[in-house]
Amino acid sequence: MSIGAVNDGGRNRRLRLGMVGGGEGAFIGGVHRIAARLDDEWELVAGALSSDPIRARRSGMALRLDPERCYGSFADMAAAEATRSDRIDAVAIVTPNHVHHPAAVTFLGAGFNVICDKPLCRTMEEARDLAARVAVSGRLFAVTYNYTGYPMVRQAREMVAAGEIGALRSVQVEYAQDWLSTDLEATGQKQADWRTDPARSGAGGAIGDIGTHAFNLAEFITGRDCVELAAELSRFVPGRRVDDNAQMLLRFDGGARGALWASQVAPGNENGLTIRVYGETGSLSWKQEHPNQLWVARLGQPPHVVTRGGPGAGPSAAHATRIPAGHPEGYLEGFAQIYRDVAAQIRARQAGVTADPAALLVPGVREGARGVAFVTAAVASSAANGAWTAVSP
Repeated sequence: MSIGAVNDGGRNRRLRLGMVGGGEGAFIGGVHRIAARLDDEWELVAGALSSDPIRARRSGMALRLDPERCYGSFADMAAAEATRSDRIDAVAIVTPNHVHHPAAVTFLGAGFNVICDKPLCRTMEEARDLAARVAVSGRLFAVTYNYTGYPMVRQAREMVAAGEIGALRSVQVEYAQDWLSTDLEATGQKQADWRTDPARSGAGGAIGDIGTHAFNLAEFITGRDCVELAAELSRFVPGRRVDDNAQMLLRFDGGARGALWASQVAPGNENGLTIRVYGETGSLSWKQEHPNQLWVARLGQPPHVVTRGGPGAGPSAAHATRIPAGHPEGYLEGFAQIYRDVAAQIRARQAGVTADPAALLVPGVREGARGVAFVTAAVASSAANGAWTAVSP
């Protein structure tokens, strides 16, 4: 049975979403659920919301799921949903990193589309395995690098691709937070605990949690792959097992150069994701904490601001815009854009038509694997005292 093969093929109903992880005490699960409903394309109908079966079922009941679809494990969920006439159209995997690979393998094997939180997984072996499985599965696989869903990020990508700032020369990107400036994991705080445990987070700390966002943003906006990097990773909080600060130089295909800083021990920074892209004839600057503005500079002219929904914003930004200019959009809408575009792709497949090209900008397994390659190269480079290290293609 093909996905969504019920009566109208799913074209005149909300798509059915299942979720792995995101139960009691989780942050990102609630974000995904809000985002999925924002455009009224999805309805959460099933979940294995915790690795603890009792907590999983309790979390599902709290979200008013059908008791029969409150599963004790993701394996049980995949097996049961595969036999239902009203099976889920996709599963969202919003667990700590170490569960991403086994959960994705299970649901791909059962014939489901997958929406996976970042980073894709912990190792390049896992990343290559997932990429191979996606290639033969015929299923959609999306990775929620949610900042790619922001209208002005897509505007920046469109302008770079159109050559509006000339040949690329330099990319400066940073993501600074301060929430791990102390030994928060020692207090038992859930989010800090697993993010600083290499068995669950992978080898990367700050670079895996937020550095991959910065790296993905640089490649998404420029349309260029980073081919080499030279990194220094630091652990400033005594006893911490993963990096909490990273700085590195980047080399992009085509000749552009860059620098990336990711830190979770930078007092005074809440969610400071910023990118500046410089070309031969102009530059672009975007800050996540002011997401509706894109600063544009032309060589020899004063900078000006392009706003979401305002004059100068192109088709890519319009596709990701929901409300008029002046009404702020941001974090939840960025996630929602991923869900809306995945829904558009699923519905296009169900109808046997080509999806709107604007809906195809969703990061997929390749972008997920690129993030894992970035972490792997950064760890290796830092261990070699900052030696230039290739980012695996």
